Amino acid sequence: MVLELKDPARACRATAEAVGCKHKSAPGTNPPRSNLKVSLRRMPRGVLVTGIAFFHLATAAAAPTAQKTLRVETFTAPPFVIEQGRELTGFSIDLWKEIAARLHVDSAYEKAATPSAGFAALRSKQADLGVSAIFITVERDREFDFSYPILEAGQQVMVRDTDRGVTVNPLRELLRLFSKTTGIWLGTALLLVLIPAHVVWLLERRHKEGIIPTQRYFPGIFYAAYWSASTLLTQAEQMPRQWLARVTALLWMFAGVVFVALYTAQLTATLTIQEIRGAINGPEDLPGKQVGTLAESVSVKYLREHNVKIQEFTSITELYQALLDKKVDAVLLTAPALRYYQTHDGRGLVKVVGPEFEKGELAFVFPDGSPLRRSVNTALVAMREDGAYERLYDKWFGSDVRAGDQ
Repeated sequence: MVLELKDPARACRATAEAVGCKHKSAPGTNPPRSNLKVSLRRMPRGVLVTGIAFFHLATAAAAPTAQKTLRVETFTAPPFVIEQGRELTGFSIDLWKEIAARLHVDSAYEKAATPSAGFAALRSKQADLGVSAIFITVERDREFDFSYPILEAGQQVMVRDTDRGVTVNPLRELLRLFSKTTGIWLGTALLLVLIPAHVVWLLERRHKEGIIPTQRYFPGIFYAAYWSASTLLTQAEQMPRQWLARVTALLWMFAGVVFVALYTAQLTATLTIQEIRGAINGPEDLPGKQVGTLAESVSVKYLREHNVKIQEFTSITELYQALLDKKVDAVLLTAPALRYYQTHDGRGLVKVVGPEFEKGELAFVFPDGSPLRRSVNTALVAMREDGAYERLYDKWFGSDVRAGDQ
């Protein structure tokens, strides 16, 4: 006999009838309580257990299945995670909400005070995944699992827009004048000093009333070099006595005037451009400056490798405020985060300078060995294929940015 699991009452009645237990209840009504007791007492134990098992299976199949709730660890990082009152939004949040809807799961968000606290929750498996602006790094990959990348982004520099000047070291700024171009100018000047110095020494060393008091090379060449350098920079204190040496001196005085004029013009142009553009125009200008960033971010590693003075902050709000309060000269962080702040809360107060560099991939992060990663990756692939990912990307970053990245 085959028992129908869709109707538990019918299954129990059929089991009772199979062992000869009858009742006089009208069809479609429950048997009297006394008759049911008698039926159960007369039923063999094995059949009774089987009937009860079928009853529970049928009840479980008929009951609705509860939707699973995942613990999502996150931290604020506009435009990836934005806190609006009690609600969370942003590119990463919207992306995860779409994935959760496709996986038929609910999300219980836990906001971590710092990124390190979020990683600690994942490490201890108090969270099922992390959703924010999380870069994939070699160190993190050793102890966590990552989804397919959700975005590629690099680092960028942000400075104050209303304040050209920054906290500078006068000695360091003086040394900045000795650039590669300045070295070429100084090398040229040295050659221009030594060449006429040797000519004058050769012509004047035998003249009794000449400007070189000795015929020996040392220290005679030093006298000649001093005369040549003073002629180049200011004016000759005395003229050579030998006629050919005087002609050389006149030509050298003219060359000195031209040389000093050209160098002065080049130096003035360099300082003017620096004043217009500002002291920090990209990552190459960060050494020697006080630069702020988020603690334990990928930016910290770059700043340490390039010997930059680092000031770490635990929240992105404190980081931006420190820049406005002139506690730091610049901020180094994920490029999309800086561009978002520049066009929203920081409009007219800050500006992003220099190119985007040190590009990396952002992703969702899971505890090591999480079975959830495969389902999330499948949903990400499906979203790229049906256009859902592009719609969310354009919402937060704009289609022109996506076209530029491609």
